[in-house]
Amino acid sequence: MESAFVWDPLRKKSVRNTPEEAVRQWFISVLHEGMKVPEHMMGSEVAIKHGAKEYRADIVVYARSAEPVMVVECKRPEVTLDQAVVDQALRYNNELNVRYIAITNGAKTFIFQRKDEGWEFMQKAPAWEEMQ
Repeated sequence: MESAFVWDPLRKKSVRNTPEEAVRQWFISVLHEGMKVPEHMMGSEVAIKHGAKEYRADIVVYARSAEPVMVVECKRPEVTLDQAVVDQALRYNNELNVRYIAITNGAKTFIFQRKDEGWEFMQKAPAWEEMQ
């Protein structure tokens, strides 16, 4: 039986275990174990003000300099990763000015790197050291 709550190592508290939260926690482990991002260099549910609106980025990865380098948008597994999801991550980027954007629904993950004036799909996830 699944627990109603799951421990978020970034927020240092138990949070409701929704389908989106399960994807977020899975991707935090991908960032930490696979991409070697130190836990203290990530934020979960990061408040971002864009104009008069306030949003919450699912995950923000920070460089050693404490500047944001990646924003991650997590969706429930049944949500299609379409242009609307990319646009949501790009809205966050208007305030964060990151070099990497990731979108994931747990089944599929797409990572993009800023190139000149646009974004380029990455075949392989960058390690945290490469993001500096």
